[in-house]
Amino acid sequence: MDLDMTEASTLDDAQRICVICNENSGRNSREADAIKLAMEVLGTRAELRQVKGEEIEGAARRAVEDDFDAIVGAGGDGTVMTVAGALMDSGHRFGVLPLGTFNYFARGLGIPEDPRAAAEVILAGGTRRVSLAEVNGQVFLNNISLGIYPAILKNREEVYARWGRRRLAAHWSAAKTFMRFQRPLFLTVMADGREIRVKTPLLFVARSAYQLESFGLAGAECVAQGRFAVFVAPDTGRAGMFHKAWRLVRQSMRQGRDFDLVCADEVTIAARSLHLTVACDGEKMRMRTPLRLRVHKDALEVYAPPEEAVGADAPGAAA
Repeated sequence: MDLDMTEASTLDDAQRICVICNENSGRNSREADAIKLAMEVLGTRAELRQVKGEEIEGAARRAVEDDFDAIVGAGGDGTVMTVAGALMDSGHRFGVLPLGTFNYFARGLGIPEDPRAAAEVILAGGTRRVSLAEVNGQVFLNNISLGIYPAILKNREEVYARWGRRRLAAHWSAAKTFMRFQRPLFLTVMADGREIRVKTPLLFVARSAYQLESFGLAGAECVAQGRFAVFVAPDTGRAGMFHKAWRLVRQSMRQGRDFDLVCADEVTIAARSLHLTVACDGEKMRMRTPLRLRVHKDALEVYAPPEEAVGADAPGAAA
């Protein structure tokens, strides 16, 4: 995610804010409390709209039509992705109240995970312009993946149901799925005109430098340049997948041994099948092949702290 700073202008009481969240957040006590705290900070200028998950995009587009001064996505990366996609190139400013498990987009911008502090960032009025990526018309903020990761998402929901929405549980579900996965994909990747044929259990396309650095992976510089970082894992069988899972947890993945990395401005992915299951920012979707990826430069203005205010030790803070 490449960034440009814009001049800060504190929101006044006359400016209207629309906060959009999945209605399921209201049933989760932790998330409901977080939304309540954020709304207290935002005050009477803010209106909360709780909708079903499949209605989030429509709610965001209606907020644009209603001409709110700021439109806020409250939730995890999936909710934030959906609202951001609806606001792309709309001219409306975007705020984030991060309520998810990982919150890579918000953390990469230095937006606090504390709901009060995140709301204060919106009221402070400072923004950054960010570029957005899309695959076959679907906007994503952090990554898309094919192969094993959609299977990880299915297993993760089962782990969450038993152990709760904790990061440790999410990491465990990933390792567990790595050890069981047995169905590699046969793909043809076109990266800036270069054709690459691969047999792989996992293809991962990154747009979050913060996420890459959090896992000790290369590619952050590529993302900072506004390009895609495309990771392809070699097909090494179950034993090899186990070792990769362990190295990922230990942040010791190595380019050339555990994955191949390609940096590209334009990416097209073809497969033997007409459709593929694609994970976009943690949301599973069926998409028709080929998959076509592109970047929309400076497509969204996001409320965020000044770059110098973000801790120097934060991975990807300047990416």
